[in-house]
Amino acid sequence: MSVPTRAVAPPAPTIWRLLPAGSYAGRARMMMLRSLTASRHTWLAFVSGFFEPVFYLLAMGTGLGSLVGDLPGPDGQPISYAAFIAPGLLAASAMNGAVFDSTYNVFFKLHYARLYDSMLATPLGPVDVALGEIGWALLRGGLYSAAFLSVMAGFGLIDSPWALLALPAALVIAFAFAAIGMAATSFMRSWQDFDLVTLAVLPMFLFATTFYPLSVYPRWLQLVVECLPLYHAVELMRRLTTGTVGLGLLPHLAYFVVMIAVGVAVAARRLGTLLLR
Repeated sequence: MSVPTRAVAPPAPTIWRLLPAGSYAGRARMMMLRSLTASRHTWLAFVSGFFEPVFYLLAMGTGLGSLVGDLPGPDGQPISYAAFIAPGLLAASAMNGAVFDSTYNVFFKLHYARLYDSMLATPLGPVDVALGEIGWALLRGGLYSAAFLSVMAGFGLIDSPWALLALPAALVIAFAFAAIGMAATSFMRSWQDFDLVTLAVLPMFLFATTFYPLSVYPRWLQLVVECLPLYHAVELMRRLTTGTVGLGLLPHLAYFVVMIAVGVAVAARRLGTLLLR
């Protein structure tokens, strides 16, 4: 007579074993719905982030571009200065939308509104909070990118149907910056610490080949620039919008996959330490 065997639940994915037990309830979407509801009252601040890259495109691409002329694209073929900087501004738009939402807003909710303390009294766990806030920052960065991508199309700055993949790429970029931004915010103790955010974001925006090709820098500075996450975002966007697609995209994507994994793991653990102590 055979003995019935008891069903055994499948083991949890390896990534969840790195996180504290009971920290994830599968309800991160509720955090995103809460952020969506709250944004209805601050819609002006939400949409204002769309205009910054457009102003840069008009000032630099149209104004300065008449003096600069053409620059070599990713495949070596000359492209207009506006077409050169537009993908960089697209990448910066995804970065800015994600970073500032996952830093300033999260810091206020964590230390002043004490919003997360009350949320942990519900079925939500620290991982739900982290993924929900990162997801909302990702959505914000993605919306900025979609709007700017339509502006690029309106100005005739898209030369390839591969540019359709620029929007999902922007979501990956926004996800990576949001994860790292929230992880960094969990270590901040006062508003003065946000000077470090500006110190990190502004030089990347200016030097990570957004406005100039990498070849203008000396070799030692090129190596520094190639380590910056925005450089990989700009290269990814520039290759997609010009149709220079190949295996060279994979290292850029791998860079952001690592950022996402590290950012989510650190943010979840830090929130668990801060909120459950």
